[in-house]
Amino acid sequence: MNHFSTNTTGTDATSGANATKATTDSGITGTNMKAVAVIDGALRDIALPRPQAGPHDLIVEVEAIAVNPVDTKVRKAVLASDGPRVLGWDAAGVVRAVGSEVTLFKVGDPVYYAGSVVRPGVNSQFHAVDERIAARKPATLGITQAAALPLTAITAWEALFTRLGIDRHGADAGKRILIIGGAGGVGSIAIQLARLAGLDIIATASRPESAAWCRDLGAARIVDHRADMVAQLADAGIGAVDFILCLNDIDRHFPAMAQLIAPQGKLCSIVRNEGPLALELLFPKSAALAFEMMFARSTFGTPDMIEQHRLLAEVARLVDEGVLRTTVGEVGGPVNAANLTRAHAALETGRTIGKIVLAGF
Repeated sequence: MNHFSTNTTGTDATSGANATKATTDSGITGTNMKAVAVIDGALRDIALPRPQAGPHDLIVEVEAIAVNPVDTKVRKAVLASDGPRVLGWDAAGVVRAVGSEVTLFKVGDPVYYAGSVVRPGVNSQFHAVDERIAARKPATLGITQAAALPLTAITAWEALFTRLGIDRHGADAGKRILIIGGAGGVGSIAIQLARLAGLDIIATASRPESAAWCRDLGAARIVDHRADMVAQLADAGIGAVDFILCLNDIDRHFPAMAQLIAPQGKLCSIVRNEGPLALELLFPKSAALAFEMMFARSTFGTPDMIEQHRLLAEVARLVDEGVLRTTVGEVGGPVNAANLTRAHAALETGRTIGKIVLAGF
């Protein structure tokens, strides 16, 4: 049993309701659970009350979590006055309780999901999640492999098939897509989905090992996003692409994106810009730019929230049929402050391949 030594008072990290005390003794009682929270800018082991289910909530016993760049960004934004905040937005586990209006799941179901950025995260033994953004995990995957999928699968799926409007059933087969940052978590899924849609895939990678990873997933050509992408594609006889998916640093890459996009082409970014973008560069081509934020539905409680349940169910089907694979790059564990701190540091180098997963408490 871990011993927790940090005494904290602040926002209830299990419900986001009124301020409550996060206990830090060594005993995890029947009403308490282990968790990792941001306190004074650092990740620390604490004990918190178990969450209570809202009407549409599942209470999931978390068995594995994956770490994403959003975790590091939110960690840096947490203020000392915010009190302890539990991060993490990728989980797989087992349903232990359900809310009064739950219809999609029952106690004992194995599930996977990405949670909501406006609710407490999954870095805790038990977690409350709206059933409309969860699905049964792929039957053919273990718990760690399943935990690596939800956030990246939702992001890649929505970016390609909703924001860029690519037909997943093959009507756009043969069209060309440039995926900037292909070896990361989202890129690893986007390459596979683009392949299934029949696209000609160009992925960017800056190292031999990340280039090999992208090729293995289905990229037909690799260019280095740390060098001149326009020149590299010109040397290959490619002057324009139909779609561009930007997975890192849109500020840096936007001039090249605007030059490479074909007339009436479509661009999508999963990262926000830090400064003004020269959108006038897209005007002569009638090109469209969209942003993909996979938390939008859960943040705003949109009427179509259940689409993420359906999306994850379809991803599970594709995995179980052997046409889509998980993208675990590294498995560690258990879920504690030390391991999460190391995972955050690895992600902040920008050199990870696939997903980092932690299992167990």
